[in-house]
Amino acid sequence: MIVLASAHLAVAAVLLGAALGKIRDVRAFATTIAGYRVMPARLALPAAVAVLVTEVAAAALLLAPGPRRWGAVVAALLFAVFLGAMGSVLRRGLSVGCGCFGGRDLVGPGTMARTGVLLVLALMAVAAGPAPFAPLQVPVAVALLGVAFVLPVLLPGRGRHGPGGGRTGRSGGPATRGRLEQGPRPGTPFVLEGAPERTADQVLYALVSPGCGLCTTMLPHFTAVAARMEVVLVSAAPKDGSFGAGGPPLVVDPDVYDRNDILWPPYAVVTDRQGTVLAAGGTADPAQLQAVLDSAASPHPS
Repeated sequence: MIVLASAHLAVAAVLLGAALGKIRDVRAFATTIAGYRVMPARLALPAAVAVLVTEVAAAALLLAPGPRRWGAVVAALLFAVFLGAMGSVLRRGLSVGCGCFGGRDLVGPGTMARTGVLLVLALMAVAAGPAPFAPLQVPVAVALLGVAFVLPVLLPGRGRHGPGGGRTGRSGGPATRGRLEQGPRPGTPFVLEGAPERTADQVLYALVSPGCGLCTTMLPHFTAVAARMEVVLVSAAPKDGSFGAGGPPLVVDPDVYDRNDILWPPYAVVTDRQGTVLAAGGTADPAQLQAVLDSAASPHPS
């Protein structure tokens, strides 16, 4: 059947496009993987490289008639893993970039639907096996790609980064608004490896990420706070020049989110000189940052 025989071209095109989109900034892709919180942050970069290599290898196998079925099997396994990771993100209420093509889509019903369609296409390629090439396969493959990428756009609740990279849900606020109760509580220690010596009565730890557009938008607001208190930028990703150049100092701690039960940046933690949390919360906009600062300035029970 021509549809089955064309599926391998569609899947190979998707895999190559995805790899090209990610290879331009592998570290940003690794940061996105870390945001899924399905593995220790230190493994995110090796996982990113492994995904890229697997995508390219599967595409190459799909384009060669002999091992085509093996390429389709590898592609199906990849899409199944992606689908499981996205489902895990949605179950936990995280707001995480998809990382699918190096773009700005957030994990949501649309990205899951697209990945599900791609999984079906990969299984179709498995069923077709090494079918001989026919010119008609090209337009049919284009039509299959249209189904994979147009259908998810029509679904409700499709998240996308706004101008600053944040996600807007149906309530009009950050998609994680209902989960901001997670994170360090006032009166508990903020655990950060490599933290510089505190020199002020209050310290703002601004958790940011080089792969987070909203963090870039909030960076000037974090920096402005340095006029009234000590500010330290914190990232789980290796230094890449995006933060810490000519501004507040940057501390890299791959496990800072797991240790402090923080979902995803941008996030602010204000501590006293001893490192005890005075206030903490997500900072998707300047108003939320100000709310954290106001809370830190209020009296807290010991």
